[in-house]
Amino acid sequence: MKTIFSPRHAGHSGNLELIDGAIVPAFEMPSRAEFIKARIEEVGLGPISEPTEHDLTTAKKVHKPAFIDFLPQVYPEWEKTGRTGTAMPFTWPTRGLRGDVEPKTIDARLGFYSFDGGATFVKGTWNAIKSSHDTALSAAALVQAGERAAFALCRPPGHHAGSNFMGGYCFINNAAVAAQWFLDNGAKRVAILDVDYHHGNGTQEIFYARADVKVINLHADPLVEYPFFLGHADETGQGAGEGFNHNFPMPFGTNYAEWAESLEEGCRRLAAYAPDVVVVSLGVDTFEKDPISKFRLTTDDYPRIGRRIAALGLPTLFVMEGGYAVAEIAVNAVGVLQGFEGS
Repeated sequence: MKTIFSPRHAGHSGNLELIDGAIVPAFEMPSRAEFIKARIEEVGLGPISEPTEHDLTTAKKVHKPAFIDFLPQVYPEWEKTGRTGTAMPFTWPTRGLRGDVEPKTIDARLGFYSFDGGATFVKGTWNAIKSSHDTALSAAALVQAGERAAFALCRPPGHHAGSNFMGGYCFINNAAVAAQWFLDNGAKRVAILDVDYHHGNGTQEIFYARADVKVINLHADPLVEYPFFLGHADETGQGAGEGFNHNFPMPFGTNYAEWAESLEEGCRRLAAYAPDVVVVSLGVDTFEKDPISKFRLTTDDYPRIGRRIAALGLPTLFVMEGGYAVAEIAVNAVGVLQGFEGS
């Protein structure tokens, strides 16, 4: 399997986040991607190449153009105020406040375009965001050209980013952009299978009223787990998208046997949809030792996930999302890819 990876991701480094009542170094750090790249090389999964440049036309089809235009402006605007360090939102237009008028100051705009204090910026963040976007589209092009599968080793991740908001370490929704790109290049139907521990709230929001992308999410119950405000089983789509969204929320402590039941049902529904291509939002924070998650999958389980996805027999793009147990993230993520490849 071919992998696309950009060293430019490392520009997004040293930033802070707001979590657990404290401002701390972000759990989403450069070592995540570097460990995975090293593991790919160690096991000989296949060649690794850098992405080609892609414009933001497709991104502006799944995100509001003003939101995409905002992202490269953040740190220059932050610096204009005389500040360095991490640019972080601290105020949000919640219920009863105006969320339809974009303010002018950088602090207000950071809150206007986010839903938490996890999508933060340093000087190199935009370059990393753009390289992650390019990575997803370059890997999609490999699948479009006839590869059975390809791996987009994206960093930062994307599935929490919605049409007009960032959050959860995510800025541009790489999986959603790839899905749209496939549609623009001949696919009639695309499915997104999100196996990250956290619900892909941004992906759901983007496609919720659309009938050309089926979205299937396996994740922790939003009643008790981040991102909290989407991901319930009764969210099945809206308007033309009714029946195209499927959520499988699961309780803390879920092990592989229980999780695999949801995977099986999700794959059954995906197969019935008969998409031209599958985009897998590959999060491995379902791992039992992940520092911010509460499922109980083990390292031996991840190749099984890959084998089940391979059994769909469909062209497949894997897009890297979450996973924060740095010592094991590489083995687990690459384990899924090896399972898909039958090794």
